[in-house]
Amino acid sequence: MKYSSVCISEQGFPINLVGKTGLAVQISIHNPSQYICANSEQILPDWKQQQLLWVVVILQQSKFPLVEITGEIEREKEWLREKFMRFGCDVAFNLLDRGYLTDLIDPRTGYPILSHPGAVPHDDTAVAKALLDYPVIKNECCVLVHPQWGTAVYPSVLLSEAPPEMIEFVCKAITPLHGWMEKLN
Repeated sequence: MKYSSVCISEQGFPINLVGKTGLAVQISIHNPSQYICANSEQILPDWKQQQLLWVVVILQQSKFPLVEITGEIEREKEWLREKFMRFGCDVAFNLLDRGYLTDLIDPRTGYPILSHPGAVPHDDTAVAKALLDYPVIKNECCVLVHPQWGTAVYPSVLLSEAPPEMIEFVCKAITPLHGWMEKLN
């Protein structure tokens, strides 16, 4: 079966969600970037060239622009990381239970959570830039620039061999458990 380069919800947009605090979340499913294709065995050495790999980009809106390094911003990034880790683990274990290799990348380290770390770290910001074509500000660390949220965005990535329809189904089933509801336009 052949899939388009970006598989997104039936409305033709990423899965758009909103949390209890009013901050937005976007989830989109993509073919891997050239970087992931070229380095997949060094990013996920346990996987040994799976037939088809999908990249799930999860963008969480932050309360603050993530350009500066302050205590408040570092706490916000840690909170967003924890939210992603909880959500990502739920999605990953659900897909693993269905027989699909899946892993999430720790945004702080760039290494997989459920597999052995490879020789090459993954860069969520670079992959989000490559797949979504969003600009990046190169500061002390690279910061993604979202078209609506500006630099108040926290990117994270999950990788899976599950078909995009299955990934979308599982993501939509799990998001309410994390306080994220589909945003009505």
